[in-house]
Amino acid sequence: MVKFRLLSKEDKDAIHGASLEVLEKTGVKVANDPALEILKEAGCSIDGNTVRMSSPLVKEALKKAPESFHLYTRDGSRQHTVGGSEVIYNPGSAAIYFIDRKTHEMRRANAADFRDLVRLTDALEHIHAQSTAMVPADVPEIISDLYRLYVVMRNSDKPIVTGAFTKEGLLDMAGMLESVVGGKDELRERPRAIFDCCPSSPLMWSDVTCQNLMDCAEHGIPADIIPAPQMGATSPVTIAGTLVEANAEFLSGAVISQLVEPGTPIIYGGSPSAFDMRYATARLGAIEAIMAACASAEMGKHYGVPTQGYLGLSDSKAVDGQSSFESGTGILLAALTGVNIVSGPGMQASENCQSLEKLVIDNEYCGAAYRLIRGINVDDIALATEVITKVGPGGHFLAERHTRENLRKERFMPSDVLDRLSPDAWELAGSLDSTDRAREKANKILDEHEPAPLPKDAADAVRRTLGKILERYNIPLSSLPLV
Repeated sequence: MVKFRLLSKEDKDAIHGASLEVLEKTGVKVANDPALEILKEAGCSIDGNTVRMSSPLVKEALKKAPESFHLYTRDGSRQHTVGGSEVIYNPGSAAIYFIDRKTHEMRRANAADFRDLVRLTDALEHIHAQSTAMVPADVPEIISDLYRLYVVMRNSDKPIVTGAFTKEGLLDMAGMLESVVGGKDELRERPRAIFDCCPSSPLMWSDVTCQNLMDCAEHGIPADIIPAPQMGATSPVTIAGTLVEANAEFLSGAVISQLVEPGTPIIYGGSPSAFDMRYATARLGAIEAIMAACASAEMGKHYGVPTQGYLGLSDSKAVDGQSSFESGTGILLAALTGVNIVSGPGMQASENCQSLEKLVIDNEYCGAAYRLIRGINVDDIALATEVITKVGPGGHFLAERHTRENLRKERFMPSDVLDRLSPDAWELAGSLDSTDRAREKANKILDEHEPAPLPKDAADAVRRTLGKILERYNIPLSSLPLV
């Protein structure tokens, strides 16, 4: 397998040592009282809500965290390994804007837009997981996290990367998952979703996120610990300094999680951005942000835990050259680094917008990335000396059996979204650019693709569960779109 590395072993050891120094001397702020009690019992130094952690405590937590786990499809029939060198692409989470597929304008996303994105993702062969990728503006904010999960489960059987917006939200979402899969034990044994838990840079755990992390541990739900430092603003301007801070944030989350439930699955995540001093904006498509995300994944591999990164997204507001450059770079380098969960295909305007056209184009990049990391096979068949001798000088290989038998083994075959026609044939086909062709493909999929339906008993069960949750908020189930 082809690999890309930014950090040497000495670099990783230095970052680890500096992170331990931060945790021991500076500490992290924890705004959750139950977590403070658990940390105090574990021997941490507590000053108000500032927690200082010892190196042995961190080391013990890392020893308990599993190297990998399996993530399952909705019906539990298929699994993906999260860990090792496996790479899973999914759209990034929680965008509030959407590129309208008819007017091509950026606007607030609604429930129908989100359903379209989920159904499109369900059909794309190189995007192997779903994401609660948008926050619909036509749904009450207090229940928007669990509503998004409901839409995904109703419209796709792919595994899910998600997250809660409130302390109650995670427990409600876990209950919805349990109602679909058949109970708590089944969900713990064969998880269908990963939950994002994001510390607040620099060096803070909010009440909500810390509780989400602990509830994930208690329920056996894989938690993706995702620091989101802004280099130069909420973290040092240097990439190495940002890695130290983000690493300390991850390690503190690992300690909390493993104290609650030793052996619970955690993921070393990363959503670093380069703060642009000219425009006061956080840039996730910047090359430094891509480097930091890949290097963060290298730290996760150094610790022997699964990894995640926000890569494959763009700061561009349109599906254009900048979008392709930033997304393609992130998608390819994530694969070469071996980032296990790659969140970002389809995203524009940093993490704020989703585009169907971009998701279709990014799907092609993901396919190419999977081909790239397979590398070059060099065996007797691939060396092809027999067929070279048979064809001889001046011949061709078009009709040879060797070509027929090895073509699809050797080649990534993109769809027509990527143009490979001659100039004359391209003009006859309408002279469409890649965005036009991606829009055509997205529309065709949404017109024709039928996701595997949620079985009636599971659909009824999750609808009842959702209805009971909504009663607490005095929200009629019938008032929500698409239910």
